[in-house]
Amino acid sequence: MSGDVHEEMPWLHAASRQEMSRVVEALYRLHGLNSVITDLDTLLNRISNEAKTVAGAEAASVMLYDATRHELFFHTALGDSGDQDALKREVRLALGQGIAGATARERRSFNVEDAQSDPRFFRDADETSQFDTRSLLATPMIDRGELVGVLEVLNKVDGGPFTDFDMRVMEMFSSLAAAAVVSARLIEERVRNERLAAIGQAVTGLSHYTKNIVTGLTSSADLIDMGLAQENLHVLQRSWPVFRRSTKRIANFVQDMLTLSKPRVPVRERCDLGEIIRDAHLTMAELFVQKSIDVTIELGELGGPVMADSQGLYRCLLNLLSNAADAVPASDGKVSVRAYRNEAQELCIECEDNGPGIPPEDREQIFDLFFSTKGSKGTGLGLAVTHKIVVEHGGHVEVRDGHHGGALFRLVLPAEIKPAGMAGFHPLLMG
Repeated sequence: MSGDVHEEMPWLHAASRQEMSRVVEALYRLHGLNSVITDLDTLLNRISNEAKTVAGAEAASVMLYDATRHELFFHTALGDSGDQDALKREVRLALGQGIAGATARERRSFNVEDAQSDPRFFRDADETSQFDTRSLLATPMIDRGELVGVLEVLNKVDGGPFTDFDMRVMEMFSSLAAAAVVSARLIEERVRNERLAAIGQAVTGLSHYTKNIVTGLTSSADLIDMGLAQENLHVLQRSWPVFRRSTKRIANFVQDMLTLSKPRVPVRERCDLGEIIRDAHLTMAELFVQKSIDVTIELGELGGPVMADSQGLYRCLLNLLSNAADAVPASDGKVSVRAYRNEAQELCIECEDNGPGIPPEDREQIFDLFFSTKGSKGTGLGLAVTHKIVVEHGGHVEVRDGHHGGALFRLVLPAEIKPAGMAGFHPLLMG
């Protein structure tokens, strides 16, 4: 250390080699705060922990500044004893109130050797947290001239007062910590804004989708009322399919929302794969006929029983068939469903169409919740639901170009699933 540095920072003379080593290590670890800078709570906990190490203190706390109310509030308080949750929940300080308030108002450090005898000491904090403060060192957290909060360390571990060396090092530490807090807040604000924008876009899309369904329900219901009033069977026969199709769409929409609402364990049972595929096809049959879509189903040797969540597989197939029906050309649509076992003996179910296919740039996003290429005609739920159900089965979903230029979705389920009480059983390969 040069003589010039000692003249500029005379407090360094009092530092022992052990103190310098401790401080250097703590300040070095402070650079690691960049890894948690996106999580403010975690960041502040780390700051408190490192502050205890830097100052050799029993406890540390971070009080953030509420610029709207001009108050300090405890965000993080770490020590070996005391009710820290009550402290964070109940204690707020005005500028100038207590030693922390004085630190914030005057924007300078306070080193108090005997806190209990200092008239500025805010005893309510000790009473609330049930912590016994003896010595206290408070430093302001300031970034670019703006007050961020106050960092306090309490009770020197060796029982003595905090030193001038402790105070100077804590001032450097507080400055670095303030910059990290400001960065974390900016990141949280940006993430929050992006999330709100995404939610707004999703709600708008879902609203348009449900509005279209409700419009169909309302119009067909009015026609049905008119047909009943006039006893006009022709009007009833023309309106009922529209009403029934709209109720199915809203039922599927609600079921997709429920499926996505929470994690679930598949209810595996002995079920007929062929029957599940045919049921999904039958549900979509009216739309297939309306759009003159040619549908082929190839079950091969897997047309019989499997052990799986029948309702889950049904929902997967219904979503894939619905997407295929929307994608294919109106006059020459082709959709095929095929089930087989691959070389690894995994169960594979494919749904292929002759639509425009999935652009390569969209393939990484198509399973994301609310992502849709259909505008107001889609919800962005179907493929997200399908992916979730298949993953819950222990499988995965693949998407690639189809043999006829369209999209091919492949559900791959594990060859060997062993539910409780069925060890050694190959449930997906029962036939």
